[in-house]
Amino acid sequence: MPATTTSIIQGGMGVGVSSWQLARAVARAGQLGVVSGVALDATVARRLQDGDPDGHVRRALAAFPDQAMAARVLDRYFLAGGREPGRPYRPTPKLALRPSRHSQELAVVGNFVEVWLAKEGHGGTVGINYLEKIQLATPAAALGAMLAGVDVVLMGAGVPRETPQLLTDLADGRVGGVGVDVAGAPERYRVEVDPVDLLGSNLPPLTRPRFLAIVSATVLAAYLARDDSTRPDGFVIEGPVAGGHNAPPRGTMTLDEDGEPVYGARDAVALDKVAALGLPFWLAGAYGTPDGLAAARELGAAGVQVGTLFALASESGLRPDLLDRLRGGLGSGTLQVRTGVRTSPTGFPFKVAELDGTLADPEVYEARDRLCDLGYLRTPYLTRAGRVGYRCPGEPEDAYVRKGGDLADTVGRMCLCNSLTADIGLGQTRPDGYQEPDLVTLGGDLGGPRRLLERHPAGWTAAQAVAWLEDR
Repeated sequence: MPATTTSIIQGGMGVGVSSWQLARAVARAGQLGVVSGVALDATVARRLQDGDPDGHVRRALAAFPDQAMAARVLDRYFLAGGREPGRPYRPTPKLALRPSRHSQELAVVGNFVEVWLAKEGHGGTVGINYLEKIQLATPAAALGAMLAGVDVVLMGAGVPRETPQLLTDLADGRVGGVGVDVAGAPERYRVEVDPVDLLGSNLPPLTRPRFLAIVSATVLAAYLARDDSTRPDGFVIEGPVAGGHNAPPRGTMTLDEDGEPVYGARDAVALDKVAALGLPFWLAGAYGTPDGLAAARELGAAGVQVGTLFALASESGLRPDLLDRLRGGLGSGTLQVRTGVRTSPTGFPFKVAELDGTLADPEVYEARDRLCDLGYLRTPYLTRAGRVGYRCPGEPEDAYVRKGGDLADTVGRMCLCNSLTADIGLGQTRPDGYQEPDLVTLGGDLGGPRRLLERHPAGWTAAQAVAWLEDR
């Protein structure tokens, strides 16, 4: 990914919002298209259970290097014609320190499918975005993306110090892994994937993708750049206006009159110090306009990362009804985005679009029965018996407390796993007919999307968004 040619990085958003269709369209427009790498094991399993009506998943699986593995996934999940109305999705394995072979195979296949489809039919550049907070998923997911030839890996929501070495190890065909924090344990654990064990003679030569670390502090960029084993190939410098998860303010958390976190001078990134590290960087958060791109370049950046503009593009993975509502609110000036400090089970502030009928609506939130059946944001802890258990502040309160969690940590927490899959039309249907509610995240600066909507009142494509950002 030459820094001199990539001025726009399309953000990796939600679960499937940064779809392969979106990433493919951006890459074909000459910029870095990025798929979301979150929950791609569940995503591919649910698409297959919905019958894969356009045949995209099966077309990608036909190109997978291990056809026996692809067949096992198809046999378990594919339903010709799709599920019967009201039938729940078959569950997929939850993340664990010692994943089953099926769990790893499904993760590898899911990531392969999404990247392969994004790269199909063009020579553009495609990346995948992971969350450091979901440590248990990363090794197998990265292997799947690399099997499909992913060009760039991006990672934020934590300190991704082990990702460069993981990518190097996998590219060399070695066991790759990352350390995992286990609450109450005196040492870190480790989750790994063995490419040779999984694919054997079907393992093709792998190319190491470039790695961009998403950071929000000067000190973190400097820390990652100081050693060969942790140094990324560049940075995305993300400000607090960006959508999804945000870094918390440095120092004591202070809230404004609306209950949102207050960021100050300590949270500003010293771009001159980042530039002195000698690595390219892109700016994210309120830079999604032609003048924002120009300003970023004047500040020494290679370009910008833009999320909301592409989340609202026609190739976005958002359900059409949600996309229409968001665009409608954008046009009427009623769409609002706020930062919830209690929303995400990760403990990171999280941007939420205020839409009636979603979990942002207090009545919908109170009516939802808590459950944790996807579990991507569960974190490991050491039980009294010395074994590893898993808990999430978004699960039922009594279960969380029984596992040693603090009841106060559960207040206001929302189930991002279920709501974000619902956003893309893959929400679980419960046996009693209950449908999971949505929860939409966007960036806090809606000025760029409003301006683009004035130019394209009926909505815009990813290519039109790229052309507008490039001021052409």
